[in-house]
Amino acid sequence: MNKKLFSILVILMSLSLIGIIFVQAYYINNILKNKEQEDIIIITLLSLVFTMIIIIGYMSAVYQLIQQRKISQMKSDFINNMTHEFKTPIATINLALDAIKNPKIFNNKAKVWDYISMIKEENKRMNAQVENVLRISKLQKKQLIISKDRLQLHELIEDAITHVELIVKNRAGYIKTNFKATKASILANDSYFTNVIVNILDNAIKYSEGPPKIDITTENHGNSILMSIKDQGVGIGKVAQKRVFEEFYREHTGNVHNVKGHGLGLANVKRIVENHQGIIFIESEKGKGSTFTIKLPLIT
Repeated sequence: MNKKLFSILVILMSLSLIGIIFVQAYYINNILKNKEQEDIIIITLLSLVFTMIIIIGYMSAVYQLIQQRKISQMKSDFINNMTHEFKTPIATINLALDAIKNPKIFNNKAKVWDYISMIKEENKRMNAQVENVLRISKLQKKQLIISKDRLQLHELIEDAITHVELIVKNRAGYIKTNFKATKASILANDSYFTNVIVNILDNAIKYSEGPPKIDITTENHGNSILMSIKDQGVGIGKVAQKRVFEEFYREHTGNVHNVKGHGLGLANVKRIVENHQGIIFIESEKGKGSTFTIKLPLIT
């Protein structure tokens, strides 16, 4: 239902309610002059009941209209955000195919095989994204059991970088790693946690107006490991930082709004991190980039 029709309906219902109240008041006034006390009480009670029914009906109609608009907006945002989720693997596949078509690469079997492997991995990633969407409702209700193994966080980071490095190089950017942590063993799911890192890198790339410049740092903090992913992109406002992990949320930032924002990705990232007994937080300033930090427990 469009905004104009919604406004007209609200105005008509408001005028109807006011009219009913005035009509009832008019009849009650006549009854006071001509009828007995018992009749006055009955008519007054009926008027009040009738008015309450109108008010309840009015509020119900408004509530239903608001809910319909929310559902419609959620559907639209879901489609936009799924488009966002598939952009990176599709872009990587296209770049790999373009590279293979280069005669110098085509005659190098090792390089061709590397690019074919990359295409295969990105195809697997897209399939995994579809599976993740199907599992979101279970993850929301904390009904999804994610199997975990002993993994090295540094290896997961290196693996995640391979998913986006072609795009970064194509835009003359870089991803630098500084592994300060001497202990990096965590209990995690390979597929899910790699996707967490890829998603954050993906946003860092998309929200960099120039060449993406990304630094990944790890360090130990007691019995935990901290992983920070810092970019030099457009940054996120203070108000938006409080909502950036909400489903479908996108900050309205001029031309950058054309990028179908953080939305489902970061909401899902937060759930997966929490499922791994970790926490995620953001530090950002407009025009100076963002830093996403994940804190995870170490295992011995």
